Amino acid sequence: MYYLDVDTPIINFQEYRNSLYVDKTLMIDEIQKRIRTLNKYVCVTRPRRFGKTMNANMLAAYFTKGYDTHELFKDLKIAQTESFEKHINQHHVVYIDFSRMPDYCNSYHTYIDSIMKTIKEDLMNIYPKLSEKSYDYLYQMFLDTNDSFIFIMDEWDSIFYKDFMQEKDKKAYLEFLKGLLKDQPYVELAYMTGVLPIAKYSGGSELNMFKEYNFMNDRIYEDYFGFDEEEIIELTKKYTKPSFETLKKWYDGYYKSDGSSLFNPRSDSSALIDGICLNYWTETRPMNEIAEYIEHNVDAVREDIVKMVAGIPIEVELEGYGAEQLRLDSRDEILSAMVVFGFLSYHDGFLRIPNHELMEKFQRVLKRKSMGGVADIVNNSKNVLDATIAMDGEKVAQYIEEAHDREIPFLQYNNDADRCTE
Repeated sequence: MYYLDVDTPIINFQEYRNSLYVDKTLMIDEIQKRIRTLNKYVCVTRPRRFGKTMNANMLAAYFTKGYDTHELFKDLKIAQTESFEKHINQHHVVYIDFSRMPDYCNSYHTYIDSIMKTIKEDLMNIYPKLSEKSYDYLYQMFLDTNDSFIFIMDEWDSIFYKDFMQEKDKKAYLEFLKGLLKDQPYVELAYMTGVLPIAKYSGGSELNMFKEYNFMNDRIYEDYFGFDEEEIIELTKKYTKPSFETLKKWYDGYYKSDGSSLFNPRSDSSALIDGICLNYWTETRPMNEIAEYIEHNVDAVREDIVKMVAGIPIEVELEGYGAEQLRLDSRDEILSAMVVFGFLSYHDGFLRIPNHELMEKFQRVLKRKSMGGVADIVNNSKNVLDATIAMDGEKVAQYIEEAHDREIPFLQYNNDADRCTE
């Protein structure tokens, strides 16, 4: 058994519990309300390292009827709810981590054929009569079980990052998911996680049955991804270093819908275990892709980055942000992609670099030789901001003049002056 009622999520969730752990199990109570309802299709998108995989493992470990997991959950918050016994170990669970690739996988068909073959083998192990018949489509096999299933699919969009994926492959993948999940009577619940929203992949109606929850619109599950201030304070009682104030400087800067703070959970956990704040950000490929857009100053986005590195928030409207791929054409698309990947935070119409950890990343990008004198412009911008706060008019004028002398219109206040010299 590889996908159906397997123990992998149970083992993984136990390891999370054995480590620095914050109880997020009340999410189970929210999710199980969706079972066998018109709202049974749920997709949660967040940046990497925000707890998506831990929660996916938690849900699979809780719902599966393949094992008794009462012991794993008995001392957690979910055990105190009235619905605890109603759904624990009561469902067949198909758990797929789409980021795991077959050995020597070099094409979409190798990838998806391996998944389908293994699911069929799992089904025949539980339902031997299925082996008596040949099936062209996976959904036909599920139908013939006369049973129902919960589907938990982690990192559903990871395949889109693979070099071998072509446009026709992306379309085929969406059609595969549609055929497997949409309007199928055997689906009790379909829960997916990813970084990039479905809407940017699916131009038509392939996966329109899913309700998506992201940083912008999530009011239901936002408490279960990332750490809030109270959770960080509790952790610092057990792990005395680094201090709460230091953690807040390094890893805070994201927001819930009510404006309260949200911390990066992976970085906070690493810092508390190591006893020191370091830059634990490992998302290199998207940052390098974004750096190219900054370097080429697509639609003057570099000006925005310079301001934010200098500590100046950027006012922008990002409704329904998302990014199908890192081939972006406009300022809003590039900034939206930065929010999707967690490089920027967005709240109440303003973009910011969230914290010291990400500030270091942007500073390194701007110090590259290919960026020319951008680093000097950043320092100048900081000086302007500090002088403005100090109400030092002479200093403000001096720094603005220095920026103008460089003849690089990175700062918005220079635009009019530059146009006057044309």
